[in-house]
Amino acid sequence: MKKCVPTTDPVSPMLIPAHIPSVIDGARILPAAGGVDLPIFNPATEALICHLREADPAEIDLAVRAARRAFDAGPWPRYSIDKRTEILYAIRDLLRAHAEELAVLEVLHTGLPITGVRQHVQRAAKNFEMFAEVASTLAGETYTQSSHYLTYVTREPKGVAALIAPWNAPLALASMRVATCIAFGNTCVLKPSEFTPVSMLRMVELFQEAGLPDGVVNLVNGRGSVTGVSLVSHPGIDMVGFTGGSNTGRSIMAAAGANLKPCILELGGKSASIVFESADLDQALDGTLLGIYGNNGQQCLAGSRILLQRSIADAFIEAFVARTQNIRIGDPMDSATELGPLAYEAHMERVLGFVEVADQDGARLLCGGRRAAGFDKGWFIEPTAVLAKDNADRICQQEIFGPFATFLIFDSIEEAVAMANRSIYGLVSYVWSQDLLAVMRCSRDIRAGVVWVNTPMIRELRAPFGGYKESGVGRDGATSSAEFFTEYKTTTIAIEPVAMSRLGLSRQA
Repeated sequence: MKKCVPTTDPVSPMLIPAHIPSVIDGARILPAAGGVDLPIFNPATEALICHLREADPAEIDLAVRAARRAFDAGPWPRYSIDKRTEILYAIRDLLRAHAEELAVLEVLHTGLPITGVRQHVQRAAKNFEMFAEVASTLAGETYTQSSHYLTYVTREPKGVAALIAPWNAPLALASMRVATCIAFGNTCVLKPSEFTPVSMLRMVELFQEAGLPDGVVNLVNGRGSVTGVSLVSHPGIDMVGFTGGSNTGRSIMAAAGANLKPCILELGGKSASIVFESADLDQALDGTLLGIYGNNGQQCLAGSRILLQRSIADAFIEAFVARTQNIRIGDPMDSATELGPLAYEAHMERVLGFVEVADQDGARLLCGGRRAAGFDKGWFIEPTAVLAKDNADRICQQEIFGPFATFLIFDSIEEAVAMANRSIYGLVSYVWSQDLLAVMRCSRDIRAGVVWVNTPMIRELRAPFGGYKESGVGRDGATSSAEFFTEYKTTTIAIEPVAMSRLGLSRQA
């Protein structure tokens, strides 16, 4: 194992390896000579934190084989549910015990404000608690309708999963993928984003400290075009779980489909946040601000299209812009910070590029649209809002994935619903209204996997979560995850002698 060296960032008390390694079969894997090194930067300071050595196909093969052995011959799928849940609860407890350490590591490579990241760590712990409970209550079926037979149906773990996590909320989203997979007795290979591997290493090692057997969760690092493709296309993989962008999801599904591997994909969004004149406007203002600027605007759930009923539009926009211009931009390690830097430089440039797109679309810039003043280093931008001319414009249809709000005006509920649905995405939608009929019409008619009414995003882990159209395939949730990560087996037993045709006796006679 390479000697650990302090990060170049002075705010971190942690020791971080000079190279983030893979973790295969319970052990860190030394970087191979001659491989590709990828730098990991702190988005707030642009300081180099460490490197990762990209896992090549040979290393991927080692990881998949380890997961395969752990599934085919290891104890994890064969443990009693009580033994498995004991370890899952131990993981929960260790994540909570190391919450501040994990939060600091997460902030270092994401730039997310630490107040929100602390919630992400608690969500990660809750994921393991929740799916331990789901797995422990999973039931089979029995059929006795055929008088001479007893038929029972059991669920079994499906096998080895390739799990690919995004960079915008690594702890919360990677842990969701892992918890929903291993709770049912499966094993996996986890690949985080090449931009955010630091907290993932610590999380996986905490799994092992909690007593998870070697090989159940293996960690590999690298770019999607190299490590991800090799992982998804490996013949030892039985299923694929991915959270990320829709274009990448399309490529992953094509690669997995070549080997008939089922996929669960949580992808992009361009979600509508509809504010009716019947809304509690103070509440709606708070909620729409959180919906687009929370998590630095980098979330697939963002309410990035804010649809306003005409009668309240001018006053609402004025209040929204005033609040936006007061958002505290700064050091993500400072608990007072409300908006940190974007995750990496190329992404910052992409988000800022939509200001020019907005101008070309004829939209009116209301605030923001440039790098934030007062920072010598870091990928900070001002929270931005524009008033669009038409829902068909690019700024209303393309996922920007940053602190960039787009306003549209509507007159009737029919027009609002039509706008919300006029998108290639259908992940979530927000409705702000005290009018029950308006709420129920939106719930019925909006083509989205989740509709949140008079609330910013809230995740009920028991309920199905996923999107329509290009926002994904499949659902996470108690029943939904059990359906994906287990196989049904039907066993039929004769309970009295069966009368059968006796072939071949006539010739003997």
